[in-house]
Amino acid sequence: MNINLIPDNISRKSEFFAGCRGIIPLIIGAIPFGIIFGAVANNSGFSFAGTISMSAFVFAGSSQFIALILLNNSTAIPLIIITVFVVNLRHLLYAVSLIPYIQRLPQVWKFSLGFWLTDEAFAVAIARYNQVDKSPYKHWYHFGAALFMYVNWQLITIAGFTLGNLIPNAANWGLDFAMSVTFIGLLIPYLINKPMIIGVVVSGIMALVFHTLPYNLGLIVATLLGVISGISAEKLYPTQ
Repeated sequence: MNINLIPDNISRKSEFFAGCRGIIPLIIGAIPFGIIFGAVANNSGFSFAGTISMSAFVFAGSSQFIALILLNNSTAIPLIIITVFVVNLRHLLYAVSLIPYIQRLPQVWKFSLGFWLTDEAFAVAIARYNQVDKSPYKHWYHFGAALFMYVNWQLITIAGFTLGNLIPNAANWGLDFAMSVTFIGLLIPYLINKPMIIGVVVSGIMALVFHTLPYNLGLIVATLLGVISGISAEKLYPTQ
C-alpha cells in the first residue's frame, strides 16, 4: 500500500499547489494536443471567439475535435450534442469512482470538480485520494490539478489558434501521441498486483478489437470489460 507522509502543517494552500505540481507531466503531454486543436480550428475557418468558447465550455479534447469535424460537415446541432455526450460517457465511470471522496462536499464543490473532470485530472486526483494519510484537504489537491489543467487548455488553444497559419496540416503531425505516452508512464507505477495487470491488459486488447466502433464507443466497451475482468481476477487472486 502506498503511504504518503504529509507534513504537520498541511493546509488547503499546500494541497492546492501540490495538485498543480502533480499534474504538470500530464499538462506537458496535453500541450501538443491543444495546439493541434487550435490550429485545426483556425485552418477550418472557425472564429477566435468560437474556438476559445469551445475550449472554455466543452473542455474535452477528443470531443472538441469530433465536434469540430461535425460542424465542418454542417451536421445538425442535436446530433453533435448527442455525439459529444456519448464520447464523454467514460467520465461517468470517473465520477462513480470519485463519489466516496467528494459526496460530503458542498454542491458548489461537486459542480466545479464535475465540470473540470478530465482524464488527466481524474488520474492525478484519484491517486491522491487513495494515499493513506489524514489530510482533510485532498479535494483541494484535486481542485488545484483540475484548475491548472483548465487554464493550460485555454492558453494552448489560444496559442494553437494564433499560430495556426504557421502549422499546416497540424492534425497529421502526430503530436497528440505525446498524450498517450504520458498516460502510459502514469499508469505503469500503479500496476502492483495481478488483478490490476489483467484489467489493463484486457482493456488494451479490447480497445484494439473494438476501435472501429463509431463515436469512440470502443473505448467505453474496453473500459467496462477491463473493469469486469479486474473484478473477476480479484476473486482468483485475493491475496495479490
